[in-house]
Amino acid sequence: MQLDHIRRDYKKAELDESTIDKNPFKQFKTWINEAIALNIADVTAMSLISIGRDGFPQSRIVLLKDFSENGFTFFTNYNSDKGQAIDFNPKVGLHFFWPDLERQIRITGTATKTAEEVSKSYFHSRPHKSQIAAVLSNQSSVIPSRDSLDNNFNKLIAELKGNDPEYPKNWGGYLVKPIKFEFWQGRESRLHDRIVFENSENYWQIKRLAP
Repeated sequence: MQLDHIRRDYKKAELDESTIDKNPFKQFKTWINEAIALNIADVTAMSLISIGRDGFPQSRIVLLKDFSENGFTFFTNYNSDKGQAIDFNPKVGLHFFWPDLERQIRITGTATKTAEEVSKSYFHSRPHKSQIAAVLSNQSSVIPSRDSLDNNFNKLIAELKGNDPEYPKNWGGYLVKPIKFEFWQGRESRLHDRIVFENSENYWQIKRLAP
């Protein structure tokens, strides 16, 4: 089948300025709760877009672990490509896509590291083997083989004897504080609804964009 023949129309819902919540965080909460209620797989998965020192955008999937009107939180290795990119340029993008609901959300904002106690608390809430993997992996660095990774993982498990590892200082959270949201609802004939919130002096301006 030719790729340019793959298409479908979007008919499940609509998005209107008269019904959308005037607070974008509350609108986000409504949409993610609806996605959770439908048991959508990987509902907290979001694409994190950053700009590295080479000037190119980088995109990868991370998991949302918390959100409030302070921002959106995820966790990673600070020495990873994404961590180094954020250190270089803290301006980032987040992108959620829930095809079952024919919805997308794009968020533009600035990332800052969470407090160490927040990172440490979340680290120790993770499953035992996930903690070990975080300690073991020098994320984004070149390794000789998969076997070497597995062998080092099993060796560290044996050394710890069921105990959790110490919290690694090079691992923790980022809080993305939004300055812009775009809520996208698929519509028929590609006439999609796009509602944007832009922050201006602590006030959210609401605009509709052409699809």
